[in-house]
Order: sequence, then structure tokens, then C-alpha cells
Amino acid sequence: MSIPKEPRALMINIMYLVLTAMLALNVSAEIFNAFKIVDKGLIKSNKALEESNKALPELIRDGAKKKASLEQYAERISPAQDLTKGINEELEGYIELLIDQSGNKNGEYDDGDYIFKNGEKTTDLRGKKNKDVTTRLLVNEGKGEELKAKLLEYRESILALVDEEDKASFTKEIPDIIDDESWKKKAPKSGRGQYDWATFNFKQMPVQAVLPILRKFQNDVISTESTFLNYLANKVGTNTDVVLDKFTVVSAPEKTYVIKGDQFKTDVFMSASASGESNTGVTIKVNGQPLKVNSDGVATFTQSANSVGKKSYNVEASIKNPVTGEVQSFKKTYEYEIGERSATISAAKMNVFYIGVDNPVEVSVAGVPSNQVKVSMGGSGGGQISRNGDGTYNVRVSSPTPNGQYAKVQLSAPGFTASKDFRVKRIPDPIPMLSKSKGGKMGSGTFKAQPGIIPSLPGFDFDAKCNISGFQVVRVPRRQDPEVAINPGGRFGGDAQRIINKAVPGDRFFFENIKCKCPGDIAARELGTLAFVLN
Repeated sequence: MSIPKEPRALMINIMYLVLTAMLALNVSAEIFNAFKIVDKGLIKSNKALEESNKALPELIRDGAKKKASLEQYAERISPAQDLTKGINEELEGYIELLIDQSGNKNGEYDDGDYIFKNGEKTTDLRGKKNKDVTTRLLVNEGKGEELKAKLLEYRESILALVDEEDKASFTKEIPDIIDDESWKKKAPKSGRGQYDWATFNFKQMPVQAVLPILRKFQNDVISTESTFLNYLANKVGTNTDVVLDKFTVVSAPEKTYVIKGDQFKTDVFMSASASGESNTGVTIKVNGQPLKVNSDGVATFTQSANSVGKKSYNVEASIKNPVTGEVQSFKKTYEYEIGERSATISAAKMNVFYIGVDNPVEVSVAGVPSNQVKVSMGGSGGGQISRNGDGTYNVRVSSPTPNGQYAKVQLSAPGFTASKDFRVKRIPDPIPMLSKSKGGKMGSGTFKAQPGIIPSLPGFDFDAKCNISGFQVVRVPRRQDPEVAINPGGRFGGDAQRIINKAVPGDRFFFENIKCKCPGDIAARELGTLAFVLN
């Protein structure tokens, strides 16, 4: 029996899209939009798979009626469908829970959610960037590992419905659903016991990125059911005289969105509801060009992606109906879209690099796995860049850039290069303060209780600590000669502390020649003077 192959081809397409989105994971708006597109495609593909599965049970039951020994295969349809329905409802429950916990307090898909209503309208998901919900529910509360166990149980339950002699070949045809090996390779050598499949897949993943993963599991489940129904159909068709009587032409592209410079590739084949014949006599043309048809009735169409935009191709297939002897032809037009790669390079805090501190940078290239993206530094500023464990980068610079010159973050990927300019500056001058005061009036008791002068960097977003190198303190008491002391460092000590201990109301104190060194400084910088009148 020749069984339609679109569920399998669709699954390959979906797996590619999900993998591409996951490897490109970053927090730019373009990437979150890409996840929405992936989820939209998965939802539609799942519906297409479900529709393709609906025609098979009736064919299987009809075929099983012709021989008593085949009735056992018809009896396995309902258990398989019940298993699929149950696990799909479980997955839908996880999706609803994540959406609810990350923004929807009423538990329904309403304004502000991007879940599809009747397969049409989509808007932005409120909690799309929420990582706490996914980590808490799927990792900390163990729901991720529970989901893994249920998916593995589903797969084993389907396998139990397959004849023993067919299990080895059937196992190769169905998706694994759970990849239980990759996370073990990524597990840290220390603390391995606290690292598991759920941590690898869901920890610190935004809700927008987790939804396509759950949709992909749904697709694997529906594809498994499709493969099982096709298996039952083959078992029935091997022993009956069912013939082809319904036909359609199918194009199954590897991907419908193609990067410029790549090739668009699709399998084009005849799909039949049942057959006892071979595919001899099948002819397939694309845009009028005949294609070679293999023994499975499949022809492959390849076209270079030379320009961006939507493309279409016309498919014509002909076959001789073994029942009537009539040659039937079928025509259909398909579309796909060619896009270009785009890159994002952004400083996580501002478009300036500061000397002496870590400057975080986020880099992403849509449609390219992170391990194929090469990032380097160029230009002025003496910059060096290193990759962090979370996929971000860290830049260290050593000298300010002159006017008109910049430090450059450069990236290269297959078929793509990009760079971005950044100015390099010293850390701004800190403000010297005594307690929380920059000068003026202060009580003598409060004044004497202070340990020293503190350099403050208000509004500076980086983790930088400056240190006071020293200063001169001058006490001017009423109707007495001034007293002067030199203090090394920021804390009061020695003669400076002795003078400060004499403080009484009416005294004036001046902290002069305050010097400070910040990260990256070669020499100390002058911070000016503080003046206080004691009361």
C-alpha cells in the first residue's frame, strides 16, 4: 500500500525551524518575533497532520473487514488515538499553565496573548520574556521531568501496539521525542546530580522560546500516531486487494523560508488513499520541466535562492487509474519565501565601552547556529572579547578612542559579515562624599563619626570600585590658626584623625587635593575640594 508521506516531511520541516530558532536564542525583538512565527507554523503543521490522520482509520477498518485475521489491526486504532489525545491534552495543559502564570490571570486566551483563535489573529504574548515561570514550574517544581516521563511512556505504549517482529523497523520510523543524551554532555563535572534534562531544556528559557518546544513535542506525538496508522494500513493492505482510487499531488519542502544563497528543496509526489499497484506510470513536472520519479513515486525539485521575496512553482502530476484505466492529471501551485540573514550586535548596558571594567555584549545572527558565528575585536581601544557561558560576550578595553575612531565588534558567519562601532571612555570622575554629603553644614558629632571620604559613581551601571589615594585636610577654628594634615588613602588616620577629633561647632573643615584611582587608571585623578561648616 502506498501511504502519503506528508506527515513525515512536515515533521522534518518543523524540526529544522525549531532547531534554528533555539540556536539563535537571544533577547532581541527580532528573535522573539521569530519564535512567534515558529509557533504559528507548528500550530498549522499540527493541524495539517491531524487532518491527514483522519482519513486512515476508515481505510484500515474497511480493509480489515475482508479477512478475519486482519481485524486485530482495526482494533488497535482507538487505543492509539486515545493515547495521542491524552498526551496532547497534557501538553496543552502545560502551554496554558505557562501562559497563565506568565501574564494571564484568568486562564483564558484573551487580548494580550498570541495564542491563535480559530487559526487567525495573533498578538504579542504578555509574559514572553518571563524566565522565572519556566524555571519554577518546569525545573524547580519538577513538571519538566514529569513531562519527560509521560512522553517516554507514550512512546513505549505505542510500541506495545506494534507486532513484535515489526518493532525494530517501526522504532526507526517514529521520532525519538525525547533527546536524553545531549543534556548529559552539557552537565557540569561538579554538581552533576543537580543537572537534568529539564534543566538543560527549560532553565532560564523565556516563555516565548518554550512554547515552540512544547508544540514540537505535540508534533512528534501526532507524527508518531500518523506513522502507526500508516503501519496498520500497510498491514491491512499487504493482505487485501485494495486499489488506488483517490489521488492528489503533494509537495513537501525541507523549509519554506530560505536564506539567500541557500537552495530551496522539496519532495514532490503522488499521494493515494490506498493502492495495490506500483508507481509505474506516474509523471511529475514542475514549471513544465519533467522530474525523475523514483520507485516510491517521489520526485525531487531543486531551485537556487538567488533573490529575496515570495516565490511560487507550479506542479503537475499524472497517473493511470488502475480501476478505470483513465489517465488523470493534477495541478497545484505552491509558494515559499526567500529571506536574508540579519545580525544584531548590542552592548547590554550602553553603546560605550569603559576602560577597566567588563562590558557585556549580546550578538546574534538570525538563522545561523551560534557555534558558526565568529566574533572578534578591531579598531582602536585595545579591545579583547571573550564568550560567556550563557552565550553573551564580554569586552575589555584599555585606552580611550580619539575623535573619529572607534572600537569595533566584528562578526562573521557562513555567507554573512557585520560590525558595529563603540566609543571607549574612562570611567567618569567619581564624586567625593563624606557620608552622604558633598559639603555644607554638618553637626560636629556626625562629622567626627565619619570614617573617611568615599568616592561615589551615581548612575554608573557597571560594577566599578574607585579608591581614594589621599587628600589634605585643613581645620580652621574660630580665632585660631588653621591646622593642616596630609592623609594617605580614603580613611582618616594619623594627624588627620587627630585634627578631626578636635572638631567643635563653628569650625570649618576643608578636604583639598582629593585624589582617586578608578579601574583602568594609570595615575590618580584630581576630584577637587570638600568644604564643611560645623554646627
